[in-house]
Amino acid sequence: MFLPEYDKHDAIGLSELVQKGDVSPQDLLRAAIERIEARNPALNAVVLELFARAKERVDTLPEGPLKGIPFLLKDLKATLAGTPTSNSTLLSKDRKAEVSSVLVKRYEAAGLQIVGKTNTPEFGIMGITEPALRGPCRNPWNIAHTPGGSSGGSASAVAARIVPAAHAGDGGGSIRIPASACGLFGLKPTRGRVSMSPHLGEAWGGYVQEHVVSRSVRDSALLLDIADQRTPGEPYVAPTRTRPWLEEVGQASGTLRIAYRKETLYAGTTHPDCLAAVEDAITLLTDLGHEVVEASPTFPKEEMVRAYFFTIASGVAAVVEETAERAGKKPSPADFEPQTWVLAQVGWSLNAPELVRSQQLIQRAARDVANFFEEYDMLLTSTLAEPPIEVGALALKSSERLQLAFLRALPLRSLFEKALDSLGTNALSRTPNTQLFNQTGQPAMSVPLYWNQKGLPIGVQLAAGFGREDQLFRLASQLEEARPWAQRTGWEVAFAK
Repeated sequence: MFLPEYDKHDAIGLSELVQKGDVSPQDLLRAAIERIEARNPALNAVVLELFARAKERVDTLPEGPLKGIPFLLKDLKATLAGTPTSNSTLLSKDRKAEVSSVLVKRYEAAGLQIVGKTNTPEFGIMGITEPALRGPCRNPWNIAHTPGGSSGGSASAVAARIVPAAHAGDGGGSIRIPASACGLFGLKPTRGRVSMSPHLGEAWGGYVQEHVVSRSVRDSALLLDIADQRTPGEPYVAPTRTRPWLEEVGQASGTLRIAYRKETLYAGTTHPDCLAAVEDAITLLTDLGHEVVEASPTFPKEEMVRAYFFTIASGVAAVVEETAERAGKKPSPADFEPQTWVLAQVGWSLNAPELVRSQQLIQRAARDVANFFEEYDMLLTSTLAEPPIEVGALALKSSERLQLAFLRALPLRSLFEKALDSLGTNALSRTPNTQLFNQTGQPAMSVPLYWNQKGLPIGVQLAAGFGREDQLFRLASQLEEARPWAQRTGWEVAFAK
């Protein structure tokens, strides 16, 4: 591989090499393209190459803190003018954006070199990345397994050292889930921290926050500094940071009072490997001098799960309508994946008062959870309830396809009620610990501290109070120092042959 040191550095490390004149932006672009061409065929992480555009820009990049650093955009929501954002749906695969998102403009103003877009499930709905449009994305730690979702393509590419960090988004765990599955650091910021202007004020009732998956904590902090700027007209406002997030990295965290919970927050049971990851983290945190106690916030679990899916279904129904309208068509099940269409049908079956009551329930629960974080600095859980599953494990069985076809043909409200109950117990059984913090708006991170005996990463989640990314960055950098993960080997299995 050209420029072998490329694989060893995070974004800030590569930037330091550029600033010293040891490498050039042209060198970094060549290295990234070579790795996409060599490593992506085994992974299907990068689904749109933007090499020609990158080569046109490479000699005139802005003098930002990350000048020339190769970067990838998730092919969902964020737009780059002149390129398609497909959302992994057939009707949008060739539709080019007229303008770039504010977030993307900020990335490029910082000097980032966008070299492509990454795989994602249709509309980001699934916790795996196996869209019908693009095909499955694979995990470089073991290509038989999923990198998670919905930012699975971004996580797979970062884990494979194609880029040091990549854009991601999280509406129910979609930064933290793939970060856990791919051995990366993944922070979901506080609601209102990162703008989705000009296209959206919020998505999924405020659940969605955009940021990145990265190999290092400091890259995540710097990229959040780049994104976290005042944007007029935002529907939510996160507490203002007192100093740059990057300055929090390496600062003493003090003695934190950290609660832990081994049981899942929403559904199912916790796999022994994930329990072992939590127990390992408890030991490490205790050894670092923190007070770690068993405790958990109280909230109406069943009602919160139903409210979660009410909100998601309403959002999916709206985006299905919008996508079809832009294509000059009426919404049709032929144009969308079966799970997407059924969620849209659930959304269409709801009425406005039901959605309002769901929002009010979530807001009341968020106040109770916030009170818990007045007593405890953080809550520790496993990020996932199971290790990364094999690709195809969640593919629809013939009986499930028949059930979905029946729902399409006979869209009765009573059947949708049963479908919602099934979603609550089945769809969240592998990823039950992330959604609460999308609903409450609190920041939460997945930290890669543990690998199981099969060599698969198992992340742990730490959530903090609203606006307290400072605490998360301080603790994350302490954990990174105590248990360095960035240079861990084993991800090369995808390229062994």
